Amino acid sequence: MVKKGMERAYFILIFLFLYMPIAILIALSFNNSKSRVIWGGFTFKWYRELFTSSMIFSAFRTTILLTLLSSVIASILGTMAAIGIHAMRKRGRAIMLGATNIPLLNADIVTGISMMLLFVRFTELGFHTVLIAHITFNIPYVILNVLPKLNQTSRYTYEAALDLGAKPAYAFYKIVWPDIRPGVFSGFLMCVTMSLDDFSITYFTKGAGVNTLSTMIYTELRKGIMPQMYALSTLLFFIAFALLLLMNLKSSRAKQQSRTF
Repeated sequence: MVKKGMERAYFILIFLFLYMPIAILIALSFNNSKSRVIWGGFTFKWYRELFTSSMIFSAFRTTILLTLLSSVIASILGTMAAIGIHAMRKRGRAIMLGATNIPLLNADIVTGISMMLLFVRFTELGFHTVLIAHITFNIPYVILNVLPKLNQTSRYTYEAALDLGAKPAYAFYKIVWPDIRPGVFSGFLMCVTMSLDDFSITYFTKGAGVNTLSTMIYTELRKGIMPQMYALSTLLFFIAFALLLLMNLKSSRAKQQSRTF
């Protein structure tokens, strides 16, 4: 009994450390005072001001556009790269996997500065340079999510479909794609997560007039955090929470259906 009580207390302590800051953030988004230590009453004022702030919505729109574009393009390129690596021999595959892991091991600030130096040499900084940078550091995540799924597939099934007269694109869509689709989707979600909250690489590769939520918050820290950002962060948290619930419900239903069959 004592051991179980200690385990429960340990888990409660962990969850307090994980979710107490989020709970405080949600509470501050409804605080009528700009102070973080004084409760000024319950209000929706910051949410109303959030939807009327052109600066915040411009940064939010840029962030969402950048995240979706970079994630979709990185998912396509990463899947193609994973298929190419999977088709290599053992030595070539090891070399390419080592090269894939380098961006993951690099510090973000190193990647950001190196890309900034490259872009400044050939072009002007702007939205396109941030997009290229996000695609670049997202591709390894897709590769490492798709490769394990490819290793579980059999190339003989794909070759048999070709021998039976199927075209390569049709055979890939019918034979390979159903097996690697979970890996592609996981890589896409990881790309969305990494792009959405990236700061270092975005800060060094963006041009004048290009602001994401992370860079805008960093700039506004000198003046003090705007309470509207608490409201925006709360909305983003509940959107992510709702998506996770839907994904878990969908996966549980799929498992139940597979068991019934």
